[in-house]
Amino acid sequence: MVATYETKTDYKVVGKTPIRHDALEKVTGRAVYGGDVKAPGLIWGDVVRSPHSHARIKSIDTSDALKLEGVFAVLTHDDFPIAEERELESGEDVVNLKRDQANVMADDKVHYKGHVVAAVAAVDRNTAEEAASRIKVEYDVLQNVSDVDSAMSDDAPIILENLVGDHLGEDVPNTNIAKIFRYEFGNLDDAFNNSDLVVERTVTMSMIHQGYIEPHNATAIWAEDGQITVWSSTQGSFGVRSQTAGMVGVAESKVKVNYVEIGGGFGGKTKVYLAPIAALLSKKSGGRPVKLVMDRTSVFEATGPAPGGKIRMKIGVNKDGKITAADTDIMFESGGYPGSAVGAAANCIFACYDLPASRITGYDILVNKPKSAAYRAPGSPQASFAIEQVVDEICEKMGFDKLQFRIDNAAHEGTRRGDGVRFMRIGLEECLEAVKESEHWKSPLGEAPPGKTRGRGLASAYWMNGGGKSTCDLMLQDDGTVTMNEGSADIGGTRTSIAMQAAEVLGIPVEDFHPSIPDTDSIGWTGTTGGSRTTYTTGLAAYNAAHKLVDELKERVASLWETEVEKVSFKDGTFTSNGESIGIQELAGKLDPTGGPATSTASVNLADAGNAYGVHICDLEVDLATGKTDVIRYTAVQDVGKAVHPQYAEGQVQGGAVQGIGWALNEEYFITDDGSMANKSFLDYRMPTSLDMPMIETIMVEVPNPLHPYGVRGVGEVPISPPLSAAAQAVGQATGKRYFDLPVKPGRILEATNGG
Repeated sequence: MVATYETKTDYKVVGKTPIRHDALEKVTGRAVYGGDVKAPGLIWGDVVRSPHSHARIKSIDTSDALKLEGVFAVLTHDDFPIAEERELESGEDVVNLKRDQANVMADDKVHYKGHVVAAVAAVDRNTAEEAASRIKVEYDVLQNVSDVDSAMSDDAPIILENLVGDHLGEDVPNTNIAKIFRYEFGNLDDAFNNSDLVVERTVTMSMIHQGYIEPHNATAIWAEDGQITVWSSTQGSFGVRSQTAGMVGVAESKVKVNYVEIGGGFGGKTKVYLAPIAALLSKKSGGRPVKLVMDRTSVFEATGPAPGGKIRMKIGVNKDGKITAADTDIMFESGGYPGSAVGAAANCIFACYDLPASRITGYDILVNKPKSAAYRAPGSPQASFAIEQVVDEICEKMGFDKLQFRIDNAAHEGTRRGDGVRFMRIGLEECLEAVKESEHWKSPLGEAPPGKTRGRGLASAYWMNGGGKSTCDLMLQDDGTVTMNEGSADIGGTRTSIAMQAAEVLGIPVEDFHPSIPDTDSIGWTGTTGGSRTTYTTGLAAYNAAHKLVDELKERVASLWETEVEKVSFKDGTFTSNGESIGIQELAGKLDPTGGPATSTASVNLADAGNAYGVHICDLEVDLATGKTDVIRYTAVQDVGKAVHPQYAEGQVQGGAVQGIGWALNEEYFITDDGSMANKSFLDYRMPTSLDMPMIETIMVEVPNPLHPYGVRGVGEVPISPPLSAAAQAVGQATGKRYFDLPVKPGRILEATNGG
C-alpha cells in the first residue's frame, strides 16, 4: 500500500514495476558471481588463521609448506609493504589502511580467533589447504578481552598497543577506548530536575552477522607489467580498488576491479579481506591468477559483524506527555581494531523525537572479536532498541497512549538532531499517522491458543541515508535503445531503478535500456552501494546524464532541420520545432550526418541525502512452556520519498524487517570464555526462515525528498531498526516482563517468567 502525502507528477516510468534487467541471467544461473571466476592458469590460495583470540606471534615457520609439491608461494605480513596511516571512505564505514592491512593479515599480534597470520598459493585447492596446515605458528597467548566492561577496566590488557585514544579531544595512550565523543545542547540538569518522571535503563546486545549467502572471495592477477586485476564479491568495486592498492603499495591506477554479481552483502561486503592477499600471492607466484574463497566458519569468525555492546538511556518527561530531556552513553564493540558504528548510532538515537535538551556520549571500544563492519543502517538498530524500550516503559508508567506519545513528541522539519543537524522536510509524522489509520493498529490482538499468550509492540527508527559520488554514462544506439553504464554494485535491482530515472527523462520504455556495471577503468568513480545511496545518488547521476543527452540531441535536431537550437523543444520523448516532430528513438537512426553517436556522462557528489523514517507494529505469541516466540502479524510503515519501483521498495522494507526480527529474537554471536564463536554455522546461528515469518505488511508513505527531482529517499536501511524494540515490547506485553538484553530468546523468556 502506498500513501502519498503530496501531489505527485503523473510519471510514465517512475512508479511502475518493470521486470529487472538482470532477472533472466540470475534465474537461469548464467550470472557470474565471484566464486564463478576462472582464468587461464588459475591456482588456489588458502590462509592460516589464529586459534587464539589474543596472542603475540612469536614465529612463523613456512619451510614445510614450501617443500610440498605444487606450492608456488607463501605469504606473511612481512611480505606486505608498510601501509600509510591514512583513512579511506568505504560506504558506511571508514578504512584505516595501516590497521585494516593488519586486519587482513596480522603483524605482531592476533586480535581475534580466526585472524589471518599466513597464506599460501598452490596448484589446486586441496594442495593449498594441505600446505596451509603445514605452516607452524608459535604464539604467546594473552588474556582475552571479551566485552566493553572488561575492556574499560583498569587492569584490562591493551589490545592495540600503539593506539592513542581520543577521549573528548585529549590524547590518551594505553587504552582500549579508541574514541570518546559528545554532543550536547540545552540545560540537561534543569530539564531532568523539572521532569515528572525520569526513567534510566541500560540495554545490551551481542554482535550480529549480516547473513549473506555468498561467502567472501577474491581472484587476482598481478601481471608482469605491474597491473593488478581483481574480481571480488563486493558492494563497491572502487572501494576494493583503493583498499587493495593502499595495502599492497601501488597507485590506484595500477588496480582494475571487474564487477561480478554479489550474493548478498547488507554492509558486510564493504571491506576487503582477501583481495590484497590474492594479489601478493599472484605476484610471488610469477603472475599466475590466484583465487581464495572463505568457508562459512571463516565468514563468521573473521569478517565484520554488526557491533555489540551496551547503551545507557535516561529520559525525562512531564505529566503532559512531553519529553523534557534525554541522556545516553553508547558503548560499542569495535572488535580487534577501532571503528565501530557508534558515530552513526549517535546521529540516530534521538532522531525520532523533538527534544529541548539532550546529551550523547559515544565510546568506540576494542575487544578481542572480529573487526566490526556495517550492517544495514549501522548503529541505528541498537539505538532504536535503547530509546524505544525506555519510551514504551514511560508510556506504561504514565498511562500515555504509546502511539499518541510518539506523535506528540515527533521530530519534524526544523527539529534539531542530537548532533546538531536540523532536519529539512521529513516524513515521521506522516508515518505515525499512517500507523494510526492502519487496519493493523485498529484491530484487536485476539485471543491466544491455550498455553500461549500474545503481545503487541510499536517502535520507530531513523537513518540519515547516504549521498556521495556516482557516475553514469548513456549511449543512444542506432536502433533507439540506450546503453547505460553505472558504477554502483547492484543489490536489489538497482540497475533497473537507476535506468527508470533516465528513461523517465528520455520518454523511452525502460525495457529499451541495457544497463551494465563495467570495471573501474571504464566508468567514473562511484561510491559503495550502502547507506541507501544507490537509487538516490546514482539515480540522480542517470537523471542528469539523460538531461545532458537531451541537450545534445536538441543540437542534432537543429542541425537536421536547419533551425536554431533554441527553437527545438522536447517533451515525452519527442522533439518539435516549427511544426515538425520526431521521436527520440526514430531520431537515433539519423544521427550519423549530425556528428555520429550521441553520448552523455554525468557525475554527482552529494553532501546530503534526505532522511528516512520507519514505524513498525509487531504482534507475536509466546509459548509459556518453552519460551518460543512466533510472529503472527507484522506491519512496516516507512517514508520512501518516492517509490521508483514499488515492488523493489517493498522487498527492501520486508527484507529489512525480517532481519531485524531475527536480531530481536534469536540471532547472536555466542562467544565462549576463550573468545571462540560457538555457533559459527547456519545450522547453529539462528536466522529466520520463511517458515518463521508471516507476510510482512507494508505501508509506503511518500513524502518527497526535496533534494531529488523525483523525491527519492533511500529505503534499504531503516526497516532493520524498529523490529528490535517492537518485537521485544511484544514479548514484554505477552509475558508481563520487560527485556533489555538482546536477543529475547527462549532461555531469557523462561528465566524472566519463572522468576529467575
